[in-house]
Amino acid sequence: MVPPRSNDSRSATPAAGALAAARFAGLNGFTDLMSFDMGGTTAKLCLIEDGRPLVTHEFEAARTDRFTRGSGLPIKTPTIDMIEIGVGGGSIARVNRLGLLEVGPDSAGADPGPACYGLGGARPTVTDADLVLGYLDPAYFLGGRMELDVGAARDAIEQEIAGPLGLSVEDAAWGIHTIVNENMANAARVHAVERGKDPTSLPLFAFGGAGPVHAAGVAAALGSPVLVAPLGAGVMSALGFLTAPLAFDFVQTWRCALDDPDWERVNELLREMEADGAALLAESGLSAGEVEHERYAEMRYVGQGHEVRVRLPQYELARADELLEPFEREYERLFGRRGPDVPVEAITWRVVSSGPRPELELGAVAVDASSRPPRAARAAFFPTLGGYVETPVYDRYALRPGARLAGPAIVEERESTLVVAPGQLVTVMPELSLEVTREGR
Repeated sequence: MVPPRSNDSRSATPAAGALAAARFAGLNGFTDLMSFDMGGTTAKLCLIEDGRPLVTHEFEAARTDRFTRGSGLPIKTPTIDMIEIGVGGGSIARVNRLGLLEVGPDSAGADPGPACYGLGGARPTVTDADLVLGYLDPAYFLGGRMELDVGAARDAIEQEIAGPLGLSVEDAAWGIHTIVNENMANAARVHAVERGKDPTSLPLFAFGGAGPVHAAGVAAALGSPVLVAPLGAGVMSALGFLTAPLAFDFVQTWRCALDDPDWERVNELLREMEADGAALLAESGLSAGEVEHERYAEMRYVGQGHEVRVRLPQYELARADELLEPFEREYERLFGRRGPDVPVEAITWRVVSSGPRPELELGAVAVDASSRPPRAARAAFFPTLGGYVETPVYDRYALRPGARLAGPAIVEERESTLVVAPGQLVTVMPELSLEVTREGR
């Protein structure tokens, strides 16, 4: 089945990225984390809990206030619970009417694209700033298939940002880079806290073409303990479609007060939905032994307008405390306290029927070394070190498990670049992901 759509997204691709993050981060032993996907126009953030992206059953379209629940049009449909903000590699920087620097949400897109593309774009973008800062190699963009124009990037930043603000081009570029990182970190913080999570305890899994370039700054702003950048970060969303199990989601609305429930009716509803799921998966070629069912109830204190989703046991329900206890635990986790002393009711009953996860075999990466320029070092901008410093540049495909690097450093592959900040340490993991931690941790 096609993965659920992501909240505030127009395609299933961001949802696939979250599925990939859950699967590939799990290879490193991380089951609770935050995925961070930054491409050309947007950045997507999603919480992964117990190895799975969080799912919501209410989708809001056309929100009038950013990140504000209830400001959009509610649509009842299963979605991966994700937040998407208008910052990406092509996001345009400007000085607003208050004389302040802002970035996005409008984008230069791919055509004409950033000024450095040389395709007619003249507005300064995030990619232009990253190029000026030395984080991107102008001769190795898209694996060397496209050369970037550093002079055009500097001119665009000078004309529209540095000149009006009385800054150097380098400081203006750093301002663009930093604002983008802070915007993404703020969105991630709100997203996590609203769901009862502490962002400082969550590893950050960074992918997308621009994600690893900005991940060090986002992780530092969030206080993330670990940053993970997978091999093939630029195509991780495509891999995500290969990780999703075949699954079906069933729902029945039946209001039931827990002080006097009809247990026979409750169990009958759950059994019927499980039977429907098993039948559909059997038609798809799965045997009965390959099918798993998960039961949920959406519950609330009487009089409240929002429900809390609670996982139910797989056996026949017969006592109110089998629902009340997990509901109160989940309510306290989400809101920091128990609810009012009023009755509890279940509104909606759900069953998710799924098959096994597809097996993935990650083979060795075969790359023609003769097609890549040799790596040495280049000047990259790190304010904590005083500005531009000669920074070692590593070939992503030449790194082997167990290798360790110290920041500042730059690690390049065809679709993406990882920037390692001063004070960070990199370890190459067995499946070739890069695990980044802070010194002293």
